[in-house]
Amino acid sequence: MTTAPQRATRRTTRRTIPRRLGVDLAMVLLIGGVAWFASQAFNRPVAAPDWDGTLAGLSFSPFQPGQSPLADDYPSPEEIARDLTLLKPHTRALRTYGTAGTLGEIPALAAAQGFTVTAGAWIGGDRAGNRAEIERLVALARERSSIARLLVGNEALLREETSVAAMTDYLRQVRRRVAVPVSTSEPWHIWLDHPELAREVDFIAAHVLPYWEGLPLDEAVAYVLLRYDQLRAAFPDKPVVLTEVGWPSDGRLRGRAAPSPANQGAFLRRFLQQAEARGIDYFALEAFDQPWKRAIEGAIGAYWGLYDAERRPKFAAEGPLDHVPGWRALTAVGIALGAFLALALLHRLDALRPPGRLFLAALVQGLSLAAVWLWHLHASRYLGPADWALLAALLPAFGLLLALYLAEGIEFAECLWGGPLRRAFRPAPEGGPGDGPKVSIHLPICREPPDMVIETLAALGRLDYADFEVLVVDNNTEDERLWRPVAAFCRALGPRFRFFHLGAWPGFKAGALNFALRHSDPNAEIVGVVDSDYRVERNWLKALVPLFADPGLSLVQAPQDYRDGAASLFKRFCFWEYAGFFHLGMVRRNEHNAIIQHGTMTLLRRAAVEAAGGWAEWCICEDAELGLRLNERRLETAYVRHSFGRGVLPDSFAAYRQQRFRWAYGAMQIIRRHARQVLTGRQGTLTGGQRYHYLAGWLPWMADGLHLAVSLIALLWTAGILALPKHFDYPLPLFAAAVLGFALFKLVKLLWLYRARVGSRWGEALGAATAGLGLTYIVGKAVWQGLVTKGAAFRRTPKCRPRPGLGQALAVVREETALLCALLAAASAVLLARGGAEPGAHLWAAFLLAQAIPYGAALWLSLVNGLPAIRGRAHGRTRRRAAERADA
Repeated sequence: MTTAPQRATRRTTRRTIPRRLGVDLAMVLLIGGVAWFASQAFNRPVAAPDWDGTLAGLSFSPFQPGQSPLADDYPSPEEIARDLTLLKPHTRALRTYGTAGTLGEIPALAAAQGFTVTAGAWIGGDRAGNRAEIERLVALARERSSIARLLVGNEALLREETSVAAMTDYLRQVRRRVAVPVSTSEPWHIWLDHPELAREVDFIAAHVLPYWEGLPLDEAVAYVLLRYDQLRAAFPDKPVVLTEVGWPSDGRLRGRAAPSPANQGAFLRRFLQQAEARGIDYFALEAFDQPWKRAIEGAIGAYWGLYDAERRPKFAAEGPLDHVPGWRALTAVGIALGAFLALALLHRLDALRPPGRLFLAALVQGLSLAAVWLWHLHASRYLGPADWALLAALLPAFGLLLALYLAEGIEFAECLWGGPLRRAFRPAPEGGPGDGPKVSIHLPICREPPDMVIETLAALGRLDYADFEVLVVDNNTEDERLWRPVAAFCRALGPRFRFFHLGAWPGFKAGALNFALRHSDPNAEIVGVVDSDYRVERNWLKALVPLFADPGLSLVQAPQDYRDGAASLFKRFCFWEYAGFFHLGMVRRNEHNAIIQHGTMTLLRRAAVEAAGGWAEWCICEDAELGLRLNERRLETAYVRHSFGRGVLPDSFAAYRQQRFRWAYGAMQIIRRHARQVLTGRQGTLTGGQRYHYLAGWLPWMADGLHLAVSLIALLWTAGILALPKHFDYPLPLFAAAVLGFALFKLVKLLWLYRARVGSRWGEALGAATAGLGLTYIVGKAVWQGLVTKGAAFRRTPKCRPRPGLGQALAVVREETALLCALLAAASAVLLARGGAEPGAHLWAAFLLAQAIPYGAALWLSLVNGLPAIRGRAHGRTRRRAAERADA
């Protein structure tokens, strides 16, 4: 039977969902419109004179996709004939580059379709090969009436594969034996530098390619005409033929020269207008894209064709020209995909207020467009082996980057605009009843300073709760001077404090906790766990145990907190770095019953722990693993944001790193053991919200692992760019820009949320960001080790140790320092070697510098830790500010 409140709730829901869906749809349409106009702004068409489709001449290399003269793989006569048929409406004059293989058949095939040919012989560093080429060229000139001119060599002097003297000899040999004009084809400056060469030719065959000069499109045609006029003035008695003139449609930026289909089409259409008006003889470069040229000219060499390698035209003959043909369809797909994903996401975030919904819709739309454009940019390029290898590394990285953008964006939106909390667990008020179920508090210790443990025990002894016991379990402590004072203090505290010394004991901390569980009072219903350095507040149990009145509740977790954040600047930054998780991440995870149990200040229902099988001794993060198992059993967990105990922070950056290594390595152990439940959702053990929050919580650590891998790949790739520039191009600017954008987005998000929700000052928020960045390397190392190794030893975080000296501090970060220096050197080398001519070098250098920031943060933190202590300001006041803001 349905009650009146239930019927009212259903009526409200029926009214609310359509209204919210309508608002979401309006937002998505608005953002889609903005995205469309932004894409239109980035793809402004280029104006150029209309072209009638005819050319005076065209460079012709008939290699099909996958063919290459470098592999002696030549097109068949049938393929050449099909290409000639395709070009017939556009020109009657062709220029070739060699005679090897089936290239020698081009003059005969061209004659059959009415073409004239300026035939070329390839001249290189092989003198015997050069003689064979010359013999074939001479024979063709004598046999084929379609050959109008000969070119002995193409840029052979520019490549320094022959000398002017040798070229003179080759030209004289050919001119004596043929009746057609003869020349050699070189860039314009070679002719001006070697005027003596002009005496050996019948015409000046010059290349003028403004792209290689780094000139912008608007200056390119005027530049060609300038060089043409210079050659005519320098050699007034020789005809001047521009044997290569063109613009690439893709590839890296060079100076102010930007390759694109629109720029290629605009350059040619503008040049053709001028060439016709002035009667310039030319060969446009070139008929078809030649992917094989990547091996000798770099990636840019593949994109000079008027047609792509599949014989599709790249630009229109009339009207405005688009930089990306088909950008409208691509943008429409990106917008439609983004709209669908945004609506699906917002449907699940029903409590999110309108500003957060608008922000997330915009973020999803941007990510969708980025993914679509990345696919297009790769699909439209000719990729070599090195590119495929890089793509295999970068595409998973880009996918993870998109997931990180989304996860960080969701957390940002929920923390700022998430609305009232629906699972806000409050501690019992002061002065409540003191009786309740018996609590067994477990305190595992291992080689801990006895004075620190005694302070913890003294605080536990002051608990204002009627029925509790404390079990102190010391395992694997060889030095009796460490555990005997603790045992004596337990005896002095009375019978409710029991001490156990286990000696060599398996299972790390989990082994000690399982021992304590087995030896707890049979009447104990609740188990509490406290770290050895925590001073608990008197009302801890009285405030939180009443929450277990809910029989479905298995775990109550209070924040980790620290009492020594004022000891130094290093500790102050660490304090705020920890605070972000407990005042942001845990609060949002609690909304979905997906909190992380973190092994101190935690209370558990004993029956639930025993039913789940106790603590996992195979895992070095036994606390988080048990919390996940409780979630898998569909049990409720609760997070209370009030601090009921405070411990001590790691004393050194080495200890800080070691602790985070353990957490990250343990997380990878958990992923491997629980992958089926978390990744696939099989067995119905976890809700969608729980699965999301576990994955989103692990993503940043996996991103650190990826950051380490990308840093190493980037160093290797930079070496390739510098040593083998023809084989290694800069990775897509979109990827580098996305990485830089994510770093900025995450920093803005952290500063904003720390100010708005954690209560820190700007300097403290920056310090927290620096502390987190400084752990990137060690977390990345832990991730990779955790994914490929079966287990690691549990390493406790040492407490109450002297501050390390400067030498010790530097030794701890020697690996980070080496990576930092390598990345800085790589960025400097790229800028010095390539920055003057290639704008892409600046973006790549910025990417390398961004990769270096976390390693620099680690070095800086270690230096701060190793230098004389700097007191933090008013730590108690800032801690109270954070607590008050969290309770607001």
